Amino acid sequence: MSTLQITDLHVSVDTEDGPKQILKGVTLTIDDGETHAIMGPNGSGKSTLAYSIAGHPKYTVTGGSVTLDGEDVLAMSVDERARAGLFLAMQYPVEVPGVSVSNFLRTAKTAIDGEAPKLRHWVKDVNKALQDLNLDPSFGTRSVNEGFSGGEKKRHEIAQLELLDPKVAILDETDSGLDIDALKVVSAGVNRFRAKEGKGVLLITHYTRILRYITPDRVHVFVDGKIADQGGPELADALEAEGYDKYLTKV
Repeated sequence: MSTLQITDLHVSVDTEDGPKQILKGVTLTIDDGETHAIMGPNGSGKSTLAYSIAGHPKYTVTGGSVTLDGEDVLAMSVDERARAGLFLAMQYPVEVPGVSVSNFLRTAKTAIDGEAPKLRHWVKDVNKALQDLNLDPSFGTRSVNEGFSGGEKKRHEIAQLELLDPKVAILDETDSGLDIDALKVVSAGVNRFRAKEGKGVLLITHYTRILRYITPDRVHVFVDGKIADQGGPELADALEAEGYDKYLTKV
């Protein structure tokens, strides 16, 4: 069983004019087996939440707490958070020239597990993960994200998700830049992950199209660094029809 609990989280960033508060008291809990979707307009704090949980140094937590299975996430270094079971799929994955996908994946798996995977089984697992995501086995010889299309970058991140097998996956606009075929492949990968026992998913998106393939248990609407509304999957349908205007007028 895994539980990610975020309580009254306040986060700021440094600007030329001094600290600017981005998150203004966010509280939500992702229990074992749950998928939560966070939606909202640009600049509402959705990505800030993701990067703050992961430990990005740009963001300063000024209040509140984040725990994973009762352990204080905010007291952990970035690598400790990963080993504890947190995974972040970034909106804009970075290029790592000179490092092959195969080496990157095995190094990451070794760092997470504390020991290198057995090569014979590992090669089989990697090939299956790539095949499931419609990636050719030769993909493993390419430098990480260098020259990748948008769809290849996102499918590579889902391959990482499947192979590293965390407790909670935080997916920051994984649907960004995907055509319909790539969206279906990526969504199927996320669904395979969340079907496993003891997994949680925090899915950040602007649009409802990915929610046609990944059905959330809860939907949270972010506006101005706070949760303005929350509900079941039907809330996403309402947002599709009505947009965010009724929330923005209250800010």
